[in-house]
Amino acid sequence: MIISASCVLTGPIFGFIFLTQSNGVTEITGKVNNLTVGLHGFHIHAVGELGDGCRAAGAHYNPGSKTHSAPQALDRHDGDLGNILAGDDGVAVVDMVDTKVQLSGERSVIGRSIVVHAKEDDLGLGGDQESLLTGNAGGRIACCVIYETADPASSIFELPLKFFQSMMYMFF
Repeated sequence: MIISASCVLTGPIFGFIFLTQSNGVTEITGKVNNLTVGLHGFHIHAVGELGDGCRAAGAHYNPGSKTHSAPQALDRHDGDLGNILAGDDGVAVVDMVDTKVQLSGERSVIGRSIVVHAKEDDLGLGGDQESLLTGNAGGRIACCVIYETADPASSIFELPLKFFQSMMYMFF
């Protein structure tokens, strides 16, 4: 069975994130626009709230009470997705596969948030306590709530609606 979800980043930093799970493996794809050149921490956070400059999204999604680490590590937060790289055009192409990110069951990330950070994630190797919590990735510069879509093809039609709804919320 294939499960799909999407997330719409709005504001000065904007873009779309798609999540598709099949056989316990989740593919995460999309684009994030208007970033500064370089690496930016990219995480799933515990709460699906976007207020207070994305701080309402809470901490990294960490149901196993692990320390922060790299996406390839066996012992890590479920929400640790590492970094995305923005090129000279300010665009980061997201293309990753993950087995800890789940779209169903008790560890589902549906209804949680994705947060883009101002700085590079040090993957828990920074040598201090903050590195083991957040990867020293800095402030939160963009965020979105992960919504389930009915099927992969429907996300093409649902995303414009979610984007419009997000824009209406921002301006009215």
